[in-house]
Amino acid sequence: MKLNTLRSTYTDGLEFFGKLSPYELAAKYGTPLYIYNEKILRERCRDLLALSDHPGFAVNYSVKANANLALLRIIRSEGLIADSMSPGEVYIAMQAGFSADQILYVCNNVSGEEMRYPLERGILVSVDSLRQLEELGKVNRGGKAVVRFNPGIGAGHHKKVITAGAETKFGIGAGDIPEMQDILARYEMKLAGVNQHIGSLFLDPQGYLDAVDVLLDLARAFLPDLELIDFGGGFGIPYQKYAGQARLDLTGMAREFDARIKAFSRETGYRGRFLIEPGRYISAECGLLLGAVHNTKNNGNIRFVGTDLGFNTLMRPVLYGSFHDIEIYREGAGPDNNLMPQTLVGNICESGDILAKDRELPEMQVGDLVAALDAGAYGYVMSSSYNQRLRPAEVLIDEKGDDILIRRRETLEDLLHLTPINI
Repeated sequence: MKLNTLRSTYTDGLEFFGKLSPYELAAKYGTPLYIYNEKILRERCRDLLALSDHPGFAVNYSVKANANLALLRIIRSEGLIADSMSPGEVYIAMQAGFSADQILYVCNNVSGEEMRYPLERGILVSVDSLRQLEELGKVNRGGKAVVRFNPGIGAGHHKKVITAGAETKFGIGAGDIPEMQDILARYEMKLAGVNQHIGSLFLDPQGYLDAVDVLLDLARAFLPDLELIDFGGGFGIPYQKYAGQARLDLTGMAREFDARIKAFSRETGYRGRFLIEPGRYISAECGLLLGAVHNTKNNGNIRFVGTDLGFNTLMRPVLYGSFHDIEIYREGAGPDNNLMPQTLVGNICESGDILAKDRELPEMQVGDLVAALDAGAYGYVMSSSYNQRLRPAEVLIDEKGDDILIRRRETLEDLLHLTPINI
């Protein structure tokens, strides 16, 4: 559906909203509103499954990126498995239909009691420190363990999303291997797998491929016991759509990646699984956050546009300084190329509640609808009820273009649903 709006060529080209317009969806469900497109979600799953046709290769979707039950069921139907890092993510994944052998539990700084939850369900547990391996041994004597290594290579757009190298809390180094083996022997555990994660949002695959080489070289020392080798995720997507930002070259990466794992299997006789752990790449582009403009004002030379998209609905710009392209919808208006700097802010009582700063955009006015693109990953899952604002609803545009409510909007009564009535 081509819309007569100020700035919407990207979603127009994808027919993102299906049979309804953003105005109709806003009228039906209210704003703020998360909207997901099933076709795009399935395409991204297939993109990554095409990285290799090796029989042991699998795509391990990182549930933390988006844990909506309906989306997880779609992802499972495409043949992906699940990466979970809390009992809640295990519970949701199993509710979506993933079986124990289709889930890897990758934890960080947890108690032995928490580790019991996946273990009791037959799920492999990955730990990322010697102390955590000791804790796993206490509750899993004679069982299996997966250990996360730090390959010393980090990647990402912000220091808070780099998960390998000298300045992160994740993984053990190669120098820790003798002590790791002592702990495994003490608790009669078998090292069933090794994994790593270098960071998020890389668009140049070379660092990832270098880290693949590091982990494969490390894995040779633990054969033939290994059942899985997990290279982690971090696959980036082009957030700056309107600037023509290039996509990650998955075709070129596939040739290099596929050749590496096939050569390793051929040379070593390894018959286990090779996993990757993407979350963002799969779910980010299928989702956007729709909101409404309620105010405009000038403070000095700065033009502020006030929306209902506070950081309680989308935390990434505040937490990471992340960029989300902005679309603008106004019924009856044509495309507008007369741009001016504007700062989009939300309705939270914090000076840092900024969605987009000094963006060159068509002049917005009260009554417009706006959308933050590429909000399907680390969007709703990081939302909160700060200022006692209600979390938004989530809607799926299915492959036929129909809209389906997949999570209702919170109500005021929901704010008290954990509070004892007789307090």
